Parts: sequence; structure tokens; C-alpha cells
Amino acid sequence: MPIPDSIDPESIPRHVAIIMDGNGRWAKRQGKPRLFGHKNGVNSVQEVVECAGDLGVEVLTLYAFSTENWKRPADEVGGLMGLLKIYLQKELTKMVKNSIRLTCIGNIAKLPKDVREVLENTMRQTATNTKLTLNLALSYGGRAEMVRAIRQISEEVCNGDLEVSAIDETLIDSHLYTAELPDPDLLIRTGGEARLSNFLLWQASYAEIYFTDTMWPDFRRDAFCAAIEEFQSRERRFGKTSAQVESG
Repeated sequence: MPIPDSIDPESIPRHVAIIMDGNGRWAKRQGKPRLFGHKNGVNSVQEVVECAGDLGVEVLTLYAFSTENWKRPADEVGGLMGLLKIYLQKELTKMVKNSIRLTCIGNIAKLPKDVREVLENTMRQTATNTKLTLNLALSYGGRAEMVRAIRQISEEVCNGDLEVSAIDETLIDSHLYTAELPDPDLLIRTGGEARLSNFLLWQASYAEIYFTDTMWPDFRRDAFCAAIEEFQSRERRFGKTSAQVESG
């Protein structure tokens, strides 16, 4: 589909990250079980992924399942895992056709074996695709990611492979799940809440944050384009003054 005239194709964020919130509340408002909302949320995933590819976004990270989500009722967790498996199986052909590469961040060892096998197979079969990287955050938590990185760096120091003085932001970046990805330029949260919920805490340091009341099942192409338009209306200073930005 064509890019809306209101969007500048030369100023598309390289990396967009989304906290897909509101599925359960959306379902409750309709008198349906929470899983009904998650099922409808899959339709939004499909539409937003397509739109991101059309706009020229390089990386789209979706917060699909957090470390805290394991605490939810077993039937809901099982339903979410089932939806993930079905989504990956159904979308593989489309990913290959549209040159979408699937990647994943998080502790996927905790995923059910059958889901993990489908996930890993999809990543292998799309590994050489170049148009868009669809990055799923699964069994992911920002704090857990940092603990993992600190442990790895500490082991290198203890083994004598690394000097403490060599630890800097670049080194920490290289030990995060997102080591091969650019930091997000735009972080979107749907569902009316205004918090990060343990998502990309290090990487989102300078991301533009966009909160919307729209529940995830209703967040489709037009809503995604509106978020991009809002991003393009902001001045990104990275700690500089407006005058410094204007002067280059």
C-alpha cells in the first residue's frame, strides 16, 4: 500500500519497538475471555508488520511475552504459546516472500519445546531476508537482560580476559540480546498505560515514546502511521539544545 502523503519517507525511524497492551481489557469490554483479545491482537501484528515493511522501517520489535507473563494463569499462558506457534507456522511463507527476517530476544529456553522448535525453524529459514527484521521479545525482561550481560562481563574479568577499565557502553551493548540491532528510535505503547514495563530499559534511553489509548486489537495501519507522524514532528536532541541541533 502507498505511504500516506503526511509521512516523510526520508525520516522513517530505523527501529520501532511496541508494547502491545490492551488485549485482555479489549476482550473484557466485549464480554469475552482474555484469549479472544489475544487472538484479535494477532490481526494487528500482521497489519503493523506489513505497514512497517511498506514504510521502510528496518527493525520492528514486538513485546510478545515478558518474564512476568509466566505468572499469568496456566490456561492463558498455554493459549498465548499456541497462538505464537500458529502465527509462526502461518506467516513463514509470507515472511520469505516479503523478505522479512525473524529474530528473537529473551530466554527462549523457557518456551515449550514445540513452540521453540517452530520459532528456531522460522528464524533459520528467514535468516538471509533483508527488507525488515521482525524481532520478537519472548520470555524477555529488561532487568534480566542486564543481569545476564553483567554476569557475562564479570566472567570475562574473572577469567582474566577483560580489564575492568575496558568496560564501557559499547561493551555492555555487545552483551545484550540486541547487540546486532540499532537502538529503538520510537517506542510505542498501546492500551492507555504510560510505563515501560521492563522493556528495553537500556536500549530505549533516547527513544521517542508514544503512548496511545488505543487497545492493541484496534491498533492497525492508520494508528501505526499516526505514531510515525508524531515521531516525525518531534525534535530529537540527544542532550543537546535546540540551537546546537540546528547548527549541526
